Amino acid sequence: MRTTRLIGLSVLFIATLGAAHQSAAQQPARSALNSMPSNYVASQPESGGIREVVPSKYQKRYQEWKDEFLSTDIGKVQWEMYAHHPRFVLTITISGSNKQGGGSGKYKWNEAGELVAATISLGSRIDQGFPTSVYYPVMNALEPFESSRLISGNTLAATKLAHEFGHIMKMSTTSQVLYSLQLQLVPAYNKIFLSNGHNVNDPRLVEMAQKMGGNPVEIWEDREYWGEANAMLFLRDRVEKEKFHCRLFAKIKRAVEEYARPYEERFAEIAKEQGAIYTCGWR
Repeated sequence: MRTTRLIGLSVLFIATLGAAHQSAAQQPARSALNSMPSNYVASQPESGGIREVVPSKYQKRYQEWKDEFLSTDIGKVQWEMYAHHPRFVLTITISGSNKQGGGSGKYKWNEAGELVAATISLGSRIDQGFPTSVYYPVMNALEPFESSRLISGNTLAATKLAHEFGHIMKMSTTSQVLYSLQLQLVPAYNKIFLSNGHNVNDPRLVEMAQKMGGNPVEIWEDREYWGEANAMLFLRDRVEKEKFHCRLFAKIKRAVEEYARPYEERFAEIAKEQGAIYTCGWR
């Protein structure tokens, strides 16, 4: 029953992403597909699954991070969703650059407009370091609990992995045409913004923002907060029986209220989904 509920929650999470994407911007004309850069379109579909490209020197720690992610039902559901996907290839790599961070990219769509490939790049020490609470209210909230040894570095690493899974799910609902348009217009937007006295009401910038579904900052923060929402989904399962559960969620709540008020609902829904006993002040 619990696993079924979590599968439903993952589906709801993806569906919510899709609804948010549809309302963000009007879809460009289908003919714009012809202008897509070739590296964003997969010429031939590959068999799906997860491909882990991890140097041997990082294999032990990576396995510990992965095991921590899979120790939760939601982690298992999301991993299995991609491991057995017939058309989507998710590659996970580790490198010594950006040691305490991660990222996602190398997106490819097929001619039908489906996302068929993406890569998650993890730093070699994602079990260390806490990003700012401004855009990362969930990961940042773990700091006092890690320093007091209530959670381990592996939990921090698994939370960062969950954040990147959130990015992949967000991109799976993003039109390849819109993504390409954003890549083309963001540099032009920034160039005008820097030369016009930082006037966001410049008609040229207003028009670009309408086409892109927001200005560059809005686009970026929306993506990061979707990543954080999935990180919270993971942590909700990971610490639900811990005595510090509500202290952690209260810290997340304070950061969201201070820095991410327009996005509060996506976090509140995750907190409230557990039932009244676990809402920890979220309403």
